[in-house]
Amino acid sequence: MVSEYGGLPGGVAVSHLRVYDWPAADGLHGGTPHMHLTCSEGYVVTAGHGAVQTLTASGYEVTPLAPGTVAWFTPGTIHRLVNEDDLRITVLMQNSGLPEAGDAVLTLPPEYLTDPEAYAAATVIPAEASREEQARIARARRDLALEGYRALREAADGPAALAAFHRSAAALVEPRLAEWRERWLRGARAAALATGEQLDRLSDGDVSYLAEAAVRAEQPSSQGQFGMCGWLDVYALP
Repeated sequence: MVSEYGGLPGGVAVSHLRVYDWPAADGLHGGTPHMHLTCSEGYVVTAGHGAVQTLTASGYEVTPLAPGTVAWFTPGTIHRLVNEDDLRITVLMQNSGLPEAGDAVLTLPPEYLTDPEAYAAATVIPAEASREEQARIARARRDLALEGYRALREAADGPAALAAFHRSAAALVEPRLAEWRERWLRGARAAALATGEQLDRLSDGDVSYLAEAAVRAEQPSSQGQFGMCGWLDVYALP
């Protein structure tokens, strides 16, 4: 029996994103700068124009985004989406389930990163809140994250400031690592193991698993969620 795995190919997650058009203090419109610790992220631009600003140990970069662009980046990349003209993106996330379980740390000022309760109070959007209140919280956390992001970009000791942020982010998520590992075992690792078993069976001349082929289709389980970068249509995939 081949390892069971019911998610999207490769253990990825998919969502549709309409990037926020809210103006920020620097005159740009867009989302909340943040960083993933274990997940690469990919963009397939489907409409509009904009850019993604990124900050890594290699420095600050701006990547233009237009329909047809495919862009991606690895864990540790601080990124901020900028909306210039109704930017819409299909987002592919490595390790389905981990981003939803907290594999993202916003670039809040340092005092929030060292206090888990303060960080949660500034970032969590209550599901029971009204749409207006959710929008207010999402915009406020975006603006707060831009303060920390701007400080990281302008720091005289750039690499040292970035390394300090990395350490703070890792300490903030440390209590969740055991749960993340379980999600990875059931998701991306299970998908890779299934391929390995299929290769083994083909090598042995065993094609019986091909008779177990299945087709699945899903509609968004939730639409218009207030995400970090914009309004999200998400899928509750296995």
